[in-house]
Amino acid sequence: MQHVDPFRVFTSWFRMAVRRSPGSWFDPSAMTLATSSKSGHVTARMVLLKKFGPEGFTFYTNYGSRKAQQLSVNPRAALVLHWPYLRRQVRIEGIVERVSREDSEGYFHSRPRLHQLAAAASNQSERIAARKVLLDRFKELRKTYTTRTVPLPRNWGGYRLIPDSIEFWVHRENRLHDRLRYRREKRGGWRVERLAP
Repeated sequence: MQHVDPFRVFTSWFRMAVRRSPGSWFDPSAMTLATSSKSGHVTARMVLLKKFGPEGFTFYTNYGSRKAQQLSVNPRAALVLHWPYLRRQVRIEGIVERVSREDSEGYFHSRPRLHQLAAAASNQSERIAARKVLLDRFKELRKTYTTRTVPLPRNWGGYRLIPDSIEFWVHRENRLHDRLRYRREKRGGWRVERLAP
């Protein structure tokens, strides 16, 4: 934990989380994303980390979803990855921006075909009369694109959280946990601080 580059630490931790995952039922890339409206109403949900590095942490979603609506008026957000079997968690805060259309296109077409159709069928967070409405739309699209490439929906793509703070937390006995926070400095680089548990 002496690195001054938090991304090196995160990469090491993430690889360990994947390697030691307790089974296929646990996804080490699952993370909580917390967003807020302009008025300060906070909501949180689980999303999947699809890419990370010095440029930030990337996830994908529907641009009409509640999280996307909140990010459009307040682009600050927080992420939490928790690996209970390692007794570790990572907390990340920063500014969120959309990834390029090309990046979204590349990731969308790397997904299983049925996942692509599901993304095209769902207007995420909108009210629907019944599940049948969603299933009928899915079946309709499946017929339409039987032999054709599923196009990237205009309202679907990626976001990247550019961190200004990354905290690494390790469980210790008697609740005397280890907490190291990396904060981005204005002139570049990172400052490391130890926090009381």
